[in-house]
Amino acid sequence: MEHTNDFYINENQKHWNDRVAYHEKSDFYDVENFKKGKTSLQSIELEGLGSEVEGKSLLHLQCHFGQDTLSWARMGAKATGADFSTKAIDLARSLNEELDLDARFVCCNIYDLKEHLDEQFDIVFTSYGTIGWLPDLEAWADIVGHFLKPGGTFYMAEFHPTYYMVDFDSLKLMYPYFNRGVFSEPVENTYADLNAKIEGTEYFWQHPMSDIIGSLMRQGLHLQDFKEFDYAPYDCFPNLVETGNRQYQVKGLEGQLPLVFSIKMRK
Repeated sequence: MEHTNDFYINENQKHWNDRVAYHEKSDFYDVENFKKGKTSLQSIELEGLGSEVEGKSLLHLQCHFGQDTLSWARMGAKATGADFSTKAIDLARSLNEELDLDARFVCCNIYDLKEHLDEQFDIVFTSYGTIGWLPDLEAWADIVGHFLKPGGTFYMAEFHPTYYMVDFDSLKLMYPYFNRGVFSEPVENTYADLNAKIEGTEYFWQHPMSDIIGSLMRQGLHLQDFKEFDYAPYDCFPNLVETGNRQYQVKGLEGQLPLVFSIKMRK
């Protein structure tokens, strides 16, 4: 399937491939402790979804190198992860084998997933830094709806579009709230390793809440729960300060901005 934005997606894929080697060794992802049993999941999704996954089939969209997918598998889910980074999926499969888990991993552009999987799932999950890399949320929601069983649950936790309006370094408003087309920024390192040497340009899109929830509703999903949080569970942006256990807020604007939202929907 050809997409208008293939160039942007292919360029982003290169950078995500480049990030994997740095991410695997980073304190941010803490792979060694993960191997020893530490979950990579955050309290937001554990409280919102965690009690429901045991014995269920779960599809994790844009899974990177699969830590969350494998964490769900450890909790009893029959988990499948999908991502467009070949190096990330290679690492995910290696971790799955090393940890003797039964997760599966699929490598493809998320928009092409129908060509690689032919089944439906009890749960579709995605989280943190995913949809900003996608130009078309209607096509994304179609993927969610296609792979979700009737009666199934879709759950996402994601950085808030209001926060994405802000330039993280200057803390000035730089981007519109609404989707006005593609944006670009130079790539110099990665959030998990500021000393990483990665070069090029990354491309991203801004999606308002109305597009996120609306696109899913148009696929027949019904909203069950919607939450907003004044913190991020990761120290992955400039100018964040720790205000609680695994809770980070914008320095000087503590408690004033929504940094993360979660939605839970049922088909």
